[in-house]
Amino acid sequence: MSGLPVLQAACLEQQLEETRWLIEGLWARSAIGLIGGSPKCCKTWLGLDMAISVASGTKALGHFQAIGRGPALIYLAEDALPQVRSRIDAICRRRACKIQDLDLHVITAPSLRLDQVTDQERLAETIRSLRPVIVVLDPLVRLHRLDENSASEISGLLGYFRDLQRRFDTAIVLVHHASKKQRSQPGQALRGSSDLHAIGDCNAYLARKGEHLILTIEHRAARSPDPMVLELVSDETTGATALCVRDAALQSGNDEQATLPERVLQILGQAEDPLPRHVLRTRIRINNQRLGEALILLEDHGKIRRLDKGWTLQGSSIELPGETDVGSAEVQPTEG
Repeated sequence: MSGLPVLQAACLEQQLEETRWLIEGLWARSAIGLIGGSPKCCKTWLGLDMAISVASGTKALGHFQAIGRGPALIYLAEDALPQVRSRIDAICRRRACKIQDLDLHVITAPSLRLDQVTDQERLAETIRSLRPVIVVLDPLVRLHRLDENSASEISGLLGYFRDLQRRFDTAIVLVHHASKKQRSQPGQALRGSSDLHAIGDCNAYLARKGEHLILTIEHRAARSPDPMVLELVSDETTGATALCVRDAALQSGNDEQATLPERVLQILGQAEDPLPRHVLRTRIRINNQRLGEALILLEDHGKIRRLDKGWTLQGSSIELPGETDVGSAEVQPTEG
């Protein structure tokens, strides 16, 4: 009998920062997890928004930039197919993208029983064929007939999802209901076995507090952002509808018009102390390479300078370079 494969720790492949996220700050690349919340909390809207973000390379919720653009696969067990099409159309109008251009695929089977080997194999074959970078299954309760309170029963189903994630290097998003019980941590309010909460590499929880819809994000291997308020924004004239972070919904015009160098200068101008690069990345929601190019360009133009504790404004009358300059600059980003 042969032993198990092993590697010395130093020989393990390192995770590069630029390959860490699928949707920066919201969902890690090839992560498995849940969107949890009580009924009518827009869980389906969030799952669809994430899938369209990845398929189109646009910002999820108008706030979180998709880094790993690629095919997306969804299954909405509780929505008729015309309703699924209507929701996708509405989000596409909000994003100003065309549905026919999306690498987004919808499972049209009337039912899916993932506690049954036959349907497990059918889903695995579909993923093998399409190679999606994200799979959204909504809701979990319609995908099996197991006792969700039984750890021994539900662990087998979760093991199947983990196998899919590892075998096909894909992110898996499971939409799941929360119980009516109030808990100090939102993950503890998920209905069923605690194994459902434990499996999440990334989890997103939606809850209504008064008139507000609150999103709480949880990461296993990264700092979780502060809870944020969401809005379901709709334009009656165009039919454009999407779930958005409230500030992004109100200020998206200003944000989209600002170039990346302008955004860097704005944030540094509001800070009392120098800001490290990772703080700038978190606030701007931009990938590491583009931020590095912007920092070097601004430094070259005398707008900013790098100190031991981070970046700060230099103060200069030199004209601000536009974002088109950043894209053409032949520079190598450096850490700071």
